[in-house]
Amino acid sequence: MAKYKEIKGFKVQTLASDTAVSIAATGSWSSGGNLNTAKGQVVGFGVTAAAGAAMGTSPSLVTSFEQYDGSSWTETTDINTAGRNGLGTGTLTAGLIYGGWPRAGKTESWNGSAWTEVGDMTRGANASQSQAGGGSQTAAFAAGGEPGTTYFQLAEIWNGSSWTEVAELNTGRQAAQGFGVTTAGYVASGYSPPVGSPYKTANVEVYNGSSWTETTNVNTAVGQGGGAGNATSGIIFAGNTGSTTAVAAAKTEFWDGSSWTELADMSTARYQLGKTVNPSTGSTDALAIGGEVPSYVASTEEWATASSFTKINLGQVYYNSTANAFKVTALSAPAGTWASGGTLNAKRNIATACGTGNSSNMVTGGSSPPTNHSTLNEQYNGTAWTEVGDLNVGKNNASSAGNSPIATTLNYAGDGPGTYSDTNESWNNTSWTEEADLNVSGNAASGFGVSATSAGRAGGQSSATPPGGPHFTGTEIWNGSSWTEVNNLNDSRRYAGGVGTVTAALYIGGDRDTGSPSQTANVESWDGTNWTEIANLNSAKQAGKTAGTQTNTIFFGGTPPLTTNTEVWNGSTWTEIGDMTVARANHTGGGSSSSAIAAGGETPLSPAVTAVAEEWSGSETNATITVS
Repeated sequence: MAKYKEIKGFKVQTLASDTAVSIAATGSWSSGGNLNTAKGQVVGFGVTAAAGAAMGTSPSLVTSFEQYDGSSWTETTDINTAGRNGLGTGTLTAGLIYGGWPRAGKTESWNGSAWTEVGDMTRGANASQSQAGGGSQTAAFAAGGEPGTTYFQLAEIWNGSSWTEVAELNTGRQAAQGFGVTTAGYVASGYSPPVGSPYKTANVEVYNGSSWTETTNVNTAVGQGGGAGNATSGIIFAGNTGSTTAVAAAKTEFWDGSSWTELADMSTARYQLGKTVNPSTGSTDALAIGGEVPSYVASTEEWATASSFTKINLGQVYYNSTANAFKVTALSAPAGTWASGGTLNAKRNIATACGTGNSSNMVTGGSSPPTNHSTLNEQYNGTAWTEVGDLNVGKNNASSAGNSPIATTLNYAGDGPGTYSDTNESWNNTSWTEEADLNVSGNAASGFGVSATSAGRAGGQSSATPPGGPHFTGTEIWNGSSWTEVNNLNDSRRYAGGVGTVTAALYIGGDRDTGSPSQTANVESWDGTNWTEIANLNSAKQAGKTAGTQTNTIFFGGTPPLTTNTEVWNGSTWTEIGDMTVARANHTGGGSSSSAIAAGGETPLSPAVTAVAEEWSGSETNATITVS
């Protein structure tokens, strides 16, 4: 007789550890051996089993050099010139230290037994401390830094014998975290102008061998921390998150080549620490050496990852033999973060959007100054927006068929030139086709549905009511050929958020025509027949946007005032979670509670109508199965 797993191709795995999204996600910090002397502003190089620590202050400047064998530190040959806040790279038998105060740009090479002074940096006396860098003994880079009065944009490359100035950073900064190599070098976060103020930036720049380009920001702006790894597998850790006083951090963030993810924290928060850069080992190996907490410490911590891992897969069931428990991978809510996304080609607000997440989305129509009723249509691939086939009729304040695949969606109702619109167009991934009109024309309604053949529209303003109110309570359902009027909302309002399917939808928040304030936190649920009032949002708002399903959705942005607020719905309660970077309303949104996008809208920025987009990423976690 055939076995179930032979028929279904499925079995429950036995694993010694939980599944993970990446090898870096399996990493953790553990205690290493103590330095012989507690100190900060140390320069490190090597790997956790064979590292070196030079320079530093304790509190006086030192020339001491200590070697690490994976368990203990041993003092050995001193460096030639004392200093602090320099850089180091290479291995324990082929290391390099450079810069620092007050070393006047000195560079020293280590061959495993002796230090030799080699070519000085180009910057001169006291002008090369608190830089970010990486690379190897024969190919290193340094960028940024400060001499006490200026935050540098200056960058230099070491070729094994001399330093050469190259293209400058876009943003001057000091005490940033660096990692990578000379053809793919990263400078992350740090302090940027105004000088004299510890103003932190989340900005990240990458060098390709000829120029610097801004890339995805870190989640937490920090200075005086550590960095290690390379262009597709890097980490930054520890540092100072304070504003007017020092606040030691323990956070670790992982770079996969496109985004930052928070990993396991360090045991001891610290800043002004030494670190090993090691681009060859990626994010699998790093050492944090000494530092300040704020007093000087001698402790070290070792970062290590698993030698292998099983990739996390939503819905996966497995047996953890270490914990002696069955587990399942599920969407973690509330959880998730917003990060910068690609910028629209045209700034706009009150447009519509559809799509499956932050790597596949489409924004259509809207008001795109100076065009009030735009026909413009743009698609997003996770990196950039591309203009595709325009609408036949320009409009703003329209509705769309929710979070459908881009290839089959609908755009309907809204404001046409000089009138409420009842037009309805379907998209086939190439062009728009006019379909049967709605029964009632109107705008500022909320759309829901999953495709060009299954959509709904509720509320808003309409030709069925006088201008200015009362707002519309009507609901219409589209079956692919015609619209049918069904049961009304309980509460008349406009500029609400709509999400779900034609049999399971939500109508969230919005603007009433009565009461003060007019904004509401009211939420109604649709079961395919009736609307029922359910648990309210935590805060009343209108013109926010949604992504997800009737039982698992996020609602983000809105007004008044313009907000960055994000709330997640788990089917019974609303919980406030990670805020957007930019406050906005009348933007577009779409996707799921684990992958969504917010694009365009009205913001406090100048100009008020923006083209800026943000991407939402929710996390998947492993949960123990509990049998009751």
